[in-house]
Amino acid sequence: MTLSCLEIEDKKTGLALYDYQKEAIDKIFDRLKNYPEGHNFLYQLPTGGGKTVIFSEIAKRYIKDLGKKVLILTHRIELCGQTSEMLNEFGVKNKIIDSKVKTLPNQDEYMCFVAMVETLNNRLQDDQLEMENVGLVIIDEAHYNSFRKLFQFFGKAYILGVTATPLSSNIKLPMNENYSELIVGHSISSLIEKGFLSKANTYSFDVNLGSLKIGIDGDYTVSSSELLYCNFIMQEKLLKAYEEKSIGKKTLIFNNGINTSKQVYSLFINAGYDIRHLDNTNSEQERRKILYWFKNTSDAILTSVGILTTGFDEPTVETIILNRATKSLTLFYQMIGRGSRILPNKSEFTVIDLGNNALRFGLWDSYVDWHAIFRSPDYYLQNLSNDIEIERQFKYVMPTELREKFSKSECVYFNIKEEYALITKHGFRPKVTIDRSIEQHAKICCENSNDYFEAIELAKLLEEDIKYRVKRYTYCICKCTDNYVNWLQEDYKRKLNINLNQKFVRIESNV
Repeated sequence: MTLSCLEIEDKKTGLALYDYQKEAIDKIFDRLKNYPEGHNFLYQLPTGGGKTVIFSEIAKRYIKDLGKKVLILTHRIELCGQTSEMLNEFGVKNKIIDSKVKTLPNQDEYMCFVAMVETLNNRLQDDQLEMENVGLVIIDEAHYNSFRKLFQFFGKAYILGVTATPLSSNIKLPMNENYSELIVGHSISSLIEKGFLSKANTYSFDVNLGSLKIGIDGDYTVSSSELLYCNFIMQEKLLKAYEEKSIGKKTLIFNNGINTSKQVYSLFINAGYDIRHLDNTNSEQERRKILYWFKNTSDAILTSVGILTTGFDEPTVETIILNRATKSLTLFYQMIGRGSRILPNKSEFTVIDLGNNALRFGLWDSYVDWHAIFRSPDYYLQNLSNDIEIERQFKYVMPTELREKFSKSECVYFNIKEEYALITKHGFRPKVTIDRSIEQHAKICCENSNDYFEAIELAKLLEEDIKYRVKRYTYCICKCTDNYVNWLQEDYKRKLNINLNQKFVRIESNV
């Protein structure tokens, strides 16, 4: 049965565990009791499901039942602090091993340690400290491969990796080489149904990603992303998308480059919106100030680069804008997950996708076979749709506000692919497809205007639909060079204006 938001809020006070969290803990402890030491296993649970709560309870129970120490590894200093605080809430006395800690002379004071992977690795490599009696190593955000360098120091310990996405950040180092098995927790759709996560309403906007280049890490390069997302067309598309789907809502924008984020900041400032920019060059004091403002401003807009994908929890976020494309499944889930926290007055949130990401990976709450991905990550990555295939899947739907301007027309849609097939079947020239599309556009402009000048203004509003139809046509004729597509779009608009002029001349002459 689905819980109401109010019931959830009441239930989340204190340290009571949810049923699905208890179930996960029982499964993990079954491995700890029945499998030999040195067994490595991975636990998957969606962002927002409470992974930190789960492994904090595991640490507490392991120390109590087995009398051995627990080490928890993170990849960012912010996560160290958050993890330590959660352990304290569970009554687990712990010690953070950060850059200030050089040795551990009194290890018996603590049964649990929280450490940054790089810091701990440096200390262990230099023989500056020796960790005694560690029976369980818990790795937060385990998909990051920086952790594997520490495995050699804890060969006899159980290693539990925890992640929302059991797919390695390094395609050359699959997770099944480091972990013996995967335990899959409840799915996103299940947690939404039970009332533990908000539902995502996703709006995808067609973006041509042909100019993007792939870097050595397998994702799109920052330089090529900035060339695309800093251009006028994409900036205009971003602003229109925000104003259409998210205006007045607390909005978090993710970008793939500092220059892009700064330009987004200028774009929204010039449009009169309250916005801040945040990246890893901001000081800790600046970051705290910006995040305080974001938390306490109802319609705040925050544009960022790579800094808020993990270790950031602001339940009041109402809209996530992906102002970037990514080939990283992990990053896709991390970004959208920032808006998934539930509140008494928030059971849904908005996702605006400006990178064809949902078409590449599926909707955020779609079913994912994590076991298959864990077993055969190469197969999964090789079978992701490429950018050309993704663009061909996109179907233009006239926005509601624009559709109202064509309310006198029963149908505004025109199927280029079907029309092309029909025309070629009957032996007509392929370009007759474009002629008939222009005729249909001219028809709906005339139906919804009183004179030629009104019709011309309506035709200008069909820019996105024209681009979409021209693209579909070029796919049909297998001629998709940028120069040809641009020429065809301009020729389409010119002929549409001529068609409208001819129609109104005939109307006036008949009068």
